[in-house]
Amino acid sequence: MTATTTTTVDGAIVDLQAANRDLEGATSTEIIRWAADLFGDGLVMSSSFGIQAAVMLHLATQVKPDIPVIWIDTGYLPAETYRFADDLISRLNLNIQVYQSPMSPARMEALYGKLWELDDIDAFNRYDYIRKVEPMQRALRDLKATAWLAGLRSKQTDHRKTLDVVGIQGDRYKVLPILDWHSRDIYNYLTQFDLPYHPLFERGYTSVGDWHSSRPVTADDEHERNTRFRGLKQECGLHLPQTPDEAKSLDSSSL
Repeated sequence: MTATTTTTVDGAIVDLQAANRDLEGATSTEIIRWAADLFGDGLVMSSSFGIQAAVMLHLATQVKPDIPVIWIDTGYLPAETYRFADDLISRLNLNIQVYQSPMSPARMEALYGKLWELDDIDAFNRYDYIRKVEPMQRALRDLKATAWLAGLRSKQTDHRKTLDVVGIQGDRYKVLPILDWHSRDIYNYLTQFDLPYHPLFERGYTSVGDWHSSRPVTADDEHERNTRFRGLKQECGLHLPQTPDEAKSLDSSSL
């Protein structure tokens, strides 16, 4: 739930309670337009080019065609993701901003080993910080972002169930236009606008990240996010609070 929070962004006073109340019942396009009008050039979005990525990319660029799209390339994405991203970048004429860790995959493995092979939440967290969190934080700073659009949905993880359409992460606003969408809404939107799912969707993936930490759904999976990180955690850290204590308390799949 939203706390009573009134903050200032570039001289504009934003009351989170009022914003969420005013946007209740608004369409995703209306939410994006609200954010674009309020934050202007300070508005960015992120995309992992995952299973449903085309939805948010299409929605956002219909309102703000030149919005910077941050893509964190971990160096471990499946070949299908790189081809999928290339197709959407061209098709939607995306203003893509690719960020990577300054530490190469080879150097990371030499220093720390294959962190994803360890049955250790701390190893996964170190991997995620090096390859995802640090590059994202750098991207937000470089682009002077005051607000961040993301395609999170409340059905995806326990942490995401607690989120509001408009919130704060660190010192930036977070706007979630499809927070209340269901899988059927995703399918209907993709069908309406002739947009593709990620190609691995046809092979049973409902969530996809790095090749070594994603797999298809099986009959034994109680939750689709159990197909990521060997079920040890639900969040990679990009969408969690950034203080160590908060992140540690929220990233476990046992929430």
